[in-house]
Amino acid sequence: VQLQASGGGLVQTGGSLRLSCAASGSIFKINIMGWYCRAPGKERELVARIISGGRSEYADFVKGRFTISTDNTKNTMSLQMNSLKPEDTAVYYCYAYLARLGYGLHDYWGQGTQVTVSS
Repeated sequence: VQLQASGGGLVQTGGSLRLSCAASGSIFKINIMGWYCRAPGKERELVARIISGGRSEYADFVKGRFTISTDNTKNTMSLQMNSLKPEDTAVYYCYAYLARLGYGLHDYWGQGTQVTVSS
């Protein structure tokens, strides 16, 4: 299983970016997909996630600005990031809690994608 993230970049304060993540491989079922971020000098933390059934959860610092969505038919996920702030600058990681065909549920991580918000 691979998670391929894309869409990071440099944007000015107040701007928008859209991150995408595609999960591929012998996937049987995805229970959770989400995004984490690691800012310089900080621990990795949850940004947003969608749980099987459609319930989404957001970190307080992105509520009202970021929107997570998934396409379950394609095993893809997006994060629409609006009203970006310099403190959103971080490496963003795609995450999935899924089961491969014939295996149990495990955590999977994509490579990080850098988001930089200039002031």
